[in-house]
This record gives sequence, C-alpha cells and structure tokens, in this order.
Amino acid sequence: MQTDLQTLLTQALAQLDYGQQPATLYDPIRYIMGLGGKRLRPLLTLLGGQLFTDDLGPLVKPALATEVFHNFTLVHDDLMDNAPLRRGQPTVHERWNASTAILSGDVMLVRAYELLFEHVPPALLPQVLRRFSQTAAEVCEGQQWDMNFEQEATVSIAQYLDMIRLKTAVLLGFALELGAVLAGAPAADAEHLRQFGTDIGLAFQLRDDLLDVYGDAATFGKRVGGDILADKKTYLLLTAQAQGGPIQQATLGHYLGQPVTDAEAKIQAVRAVYDELQIRPQTEALINQYFEAGLLHLERVAVPAARKESLRRLALQLLEREV
Repeated sequence: MQTDLQTLLTQALAQLDYGQQPATLYDPIRYIMGLGGKRLRPLLTLLGGQLFTDDLGPLVKPALATEVFHNFTLVHDDLMDNAPLRRGQPTVHERWNASTAILSGDVMLVRAYELLFEHVPPALLPQVLRRFSQTAAEVCEGQQWDMNFEQEATVSIAQYLDMIRLKTAVLLGFALELGAVLAGAPAADAEHLRQFGTDIGLAFQLRDDLLDVYGDAATFGKRVGGDILADKKTYLLLTAQAQGGPIQQATLGHYLGQPVTDAEAKIQAVRAVYDELQIRPQTEALINQYFEAGLLHLERVAVPAARKESLRRLALQLLEREV
C-alpha cells in the first residue's frame, strides 16, 4: 500500500499549478518541489485517513498541503542556515538569490493554505485551518529557538527536546491528525494519531542526531560528525555537558567555540567523551522511550489492528527497526 500511495502523491504533486509569471517567482517552487524526498507528511495524512475510510481520493489534495508547507520551511531554513545544498542539489537561494527564496517560499505558504481552503469540506474547514495555523506557527517557533540556541551559552536538555518537537515533530503529528479528521474519525482517535506522529517525530530527530555522530557516511547521506564540527547543541552534546566530569568538560571546552584546525581530531575527541559518558546508549534509550510512547498511542486508536499495520510498519522503517 505504501508504494502505491507514494506513487499517487508523486503524480498529484506533478499536476499542481503554483503559478506561471513571473517565472523567476514560480520556477524556484517547481524546482524545490521536483527535488524528490520521501513525501512523508502527505503519506502520513493518507495512512491516517485509511484507518477510517477506503476512499482516499478526497484526502489527496489536502495531504499535498503538508508537503508544500514542509518544502516552504526548507527553502527559508536553507536561507537562514546559508546551506549550499538540498537533496544533493543547489538550494533555492544559491541557484537564484536570497530575495527570490523569500518570495517563492511565501507563495508556497499561500499555496498550502489554498490546497486546504479549496479541498477541505466546509464543515471541517475552520477546525483544519485552526490546527494548521497553530502547527505552522509552532514550526516557526522551533526554527527560531534553534537559531537562538546557536547564540546561547546554556541550553537545557528540556529546551532542546521542546525545540525539536516544535521544529520537526508537530508537523508529522498534524499530518496524521489531518487524515483522521478528513476521514471522519472520532476526536479521541485523531488526538491519539497526532500524539503518535509527534512521538515518532521526536524519536526520528534524536536518531538523526545519533547517526550524525555514529552513523555510516555511505548510508547517512552527509558527513558524519557535522554537528560536532558546527558545535551544534544536540541531545548528545547537552547530555555530555550536563554529565561530564572535569576532564571531559576540559576536552569539550578545548574544542567548542574554537576555530577548527583539525576536523577529524575534533570529531574523535568529542566522540571519545560521548563514549566515556555512555551518551550513545542514553540517546538510544530516549529514542526507544518516544518510539514506545508513540506505538502506545497508535494501539489506542479504536480501529482493527490490521488497518494500523501500514502505519506501524512505516514507523519501524523510519527508525530502521525490524518490521
């Protein structure tokens, strides 16, 4: 089912009309939307809906709103991060310019709202737009916290977890909730799906943090140790700072906030501190905690287990677990 739904979504995305003139405004939108990706968010909307209905046709266009919105955030985030590449290709601001990235991103946000406004049944529209607006604001809050943390000397683990919840996880939760609401699910089931998506999103982001330090570069898709080189305040670093003794603190202090003269030496030294403090198993334990909490919410959705199997398998795949 998952492959069929992804094909359906890819075909539907290819048919979207974002606008034509000026081409310098709309070509960047077609460019970023054409770079591929997992299409995870609209897939979650369809999988959330299929728990309650077999007719997914009316859910496709609203589901695409989550993908257009997600890519809007990528265009603006790449600009704020001055990132040169997205999915192996030049980012919008690199291929065009910063002003174009801002304006094209703005239009993408408008188009996301239009997809909801035009394709959500009128009786459900106020509820959907209210939840979407809340989620969109939370994603922006998460990005702002992430930027704030770059300048702040002290960030707590709780603050970091709340930041990734806002920046990454809440949109996954909304995508599932949207599918449930459009399919006529009871409010309690829609809420369990939102919580399921949020918990899985937290686990997924923490796993990404872990792979940045301990992953295989060939399969990770980017340089291992990039967060260490950038002094990024991840769960791993914040936990090490909170638990480290004088020697570990001295090692971290020697490398953090300093120009990188030997990248590999810095990565190995910080990773050694993580190893000494058992940061990897602690991170894995927290990933498991969120994963299990998410599955518990999925179990509480009042539909037959067989209908939930596709969602359960997707969650396992996202965290590279045994299906």
